[in-house]
Amino acid sequence: MPAQPLHLSTAQTDFEAAFKARLHWSADTDSAIEQRVADILADVKLRGDAAVLTYTERFDGLNAPDMAALELSQAELKSAFEGLSAAQREALESAAARVRSYHEAQKKASGESWSYRDADGTLLGQKVTPLDRVGIYVPGGKAAYPSSVLMNAIPAQVAGVGEILMVVPTPRGEKNALVLAAAYVAGVSRAFTIGGAQAVAALAYGTQTIPGVDKITGPGNAYVAAAKRRVFGTVGIDMIAGPSEILVLADGSTPADWVAMDLFSQAEHDELAQSILLCPDAAYIAQVQAAIDRLLPEMPRREIIRQSLNGRGALILTRSMEEACAISNRIAPEHLEISSHEPGRWEPLLKHAGAIFMGAYTSESLGDYCAGPNHVLPTSGTARFSSPLGVYDFQKRSSLIEVSAAGAQVLGRIAAELAYGEGLQAHARAAEMRLNPVPPMRKTA
Repeated sequence: MPAQPLHLSTAQTDFEAAFKARLHWSADTDSAIEQRVADILADVKLRGDAAVLTYTERFDGLNAPDMAALELSQAELKSAFEGLSAAQREALESAAARVRSYHEAQKKASGESWSYRDADGTLLGQKVTPLDRVGIYVPGGKAAYPSSVLMNAIPAQVAGVGEILMVVPTPRGEKNALVLAAAYVAGVSRAFTIGGAQAVAALAYGTQTIPGVDKITGPGNAYVAAAKRRVFGTVGIDMIAGPSEILVLADGSTPADWVAMDLFSQAEHDELAQSILLCPDAAYIAQVQAAIDRLLPEMPRREIIRQSLNGRGALILTRSMEEACAISNRIAPEHLEISSHEPGRWEPLLKHAGAIFMGAYTSESLGDYCAGPNHVLPTSGTARFSSPLGVYDFQKRSSLIEVSAAGAQVLGRIAAELAYGEGLQAHARAAEMRLNPVPPMRKTA
């Protein structure tokens, strides 16, 4: 059975309806999942470790006597790293170094405290401080992603977070050595072999063994997403991620096989992933379709790719690259490839994307693993108003205000006038008391 993404043209009269139908994805969570998650969260909040042990046995098949048996020691993480092949160790360390370098540059650019004094001596500024403790959720079992460990833990470490807790499910005790090694390389403080809604609850509320965190980041299944949504407010979260997406803007200059494989790279995640090509060259679109037909049979995950492309994929003929850029802005994709011999010409036209990959040699997969920027990106059009995970997600900002005596004479009158207008007399009087004030008393030893 072939993979047949929907072929569309912006010139066809029903394009808008067909385009919107292909983009549609519902983020609504199944009501049964929501109720089950609510029950698990409440139970963990009430019983702590005992509830986590119950659900870990029920869902992951791990019968542990206590939580200590589910915590991975630093020695075990180091042992996992040392047990890798030389090639895997080198790849992991190289990727970590690039991710760390990028996020250190990000911190210097936007993550430092600053202040200034105006003419009357008043100090104004911003104090940037890291979160005390964060939790990162890493998928386990069928899906094991050491790259997710690097992308979540390293920016937290660079931001200066005091303690990084990792939770990773290990169904039937199956531990992925690369995930454990990545935790060692990325500087994870403590790691526990728990997952699901119960792991999110333990991080959010704290248990007898697991201290509560300030923020939870990292991807997970529908239960994890529902749990993160419910604990938001008690803790911060990164985002509620939808299915993975790639949008390729192509001018026809990149080998068609390359573009077909880039479309596969997202489609292989799951059946709901979305892969779209926008191109003004009909002959090139036909070449990409031919490449899809030729390459698909050799892909190990071909059934998932086929279902993804048939259900949500699209090859769209546009009138021009300019129109392709305009459509891209409407989609606001997670991953956006400018597969062109002059990507710098089109990049200024693109406003909304999680990450932009410029040029034929910049495959999205390089960003997933080792280019440096974070691969935790906004999905489902949320790139219109949100950003990739970064150092800034693990910091908070406090405003600094130190008003001088001279500054109080000016600001006090302004504040009092506005406060009286709002009917808040105490606000106004507090400001007025500092007009022509008696100097504050100094403490004597």
